[in-house]
Amino acid sequence: MSRTPTNVPAKRSRPNTKSSPVLSDIDQKLYNLIHSKGNQGIWLADLKRESRMQENMVKKSIASLEAKNLIKLVTNIQGKTRKYYMAVEFEPSIEITGGPWYTDGHLDTDFIDIVKTQCLNHIKRLKIATTEMVSDSIRKSGVFKVECTINQITEIIQVLLLDGWIEQLTSNGMGDFSSIPLGRKCYQALEKKEVVGALSSIPCGVCPVIYECTLDGIISPINCVYYKKWLDF
Repeated sequence: MSRTPTNVPAKRSRPNTKSSPVLSDIDQKLYNLIHSKGNQGIWLADLKRESRMQENMVKKSIASLEAKNLIKLVTNIQGKTRKYYMAVEFEPSIEITGGPWYTDGHLDTDFIDIVKTQCLNHIKRLKIATTEMVSDSIRKSGVFKVECTINQITEIIQVLLLDGWIEQLTSNGMGDFSSIPLGRKCYQALEKKEVVGALSSIPCGVCPVIYECTLDGIISPINCVYYKKWLDF
């Protein structure tokens, strides 16, 4: 696959003084404010409020900074219609992008389904496997051009467990568990898919970040567009 499943915040070195473009006082003030927000960025409305500049001045300065490649417009999954700006030196945080399961601010359900299928197939092939064993097996298969992180595999396995495709076991160190340390959690595919609970029919059942979803959190059923669509249906 060509998409990158990870989104690790990274920082590039700031341009040195000699190569930095000359900025007007207004541009410099606005740039400093945007830069101070790091990988969280700043909403245009907050930028206007905190800079205490007139709207036309802010817009003109933003255009100037973008033209000089000092700031960039980023998509925030919590407010896709809102304009957020960030210094080009930063990569948006997971709170902004939604993490590796999001592409351009949208939950990448196709990618999630592919990883789910791969995880299930490898668990079936291994018969009994730990998360690490599944991750290692997928990596060696070369099915993805980029490596899925252990956290991604863990999240997908939890979805498979919730959907009733696999069951969680504890190794006793004997027989089929001989390659797995005593007491370790491991997983086995169910020969016949059990009747899945109500959660499987709603978006929550396929959401890999369901365990990070809280009423007052960054990820919440209150602002989940997929949950709202399901309720409307």
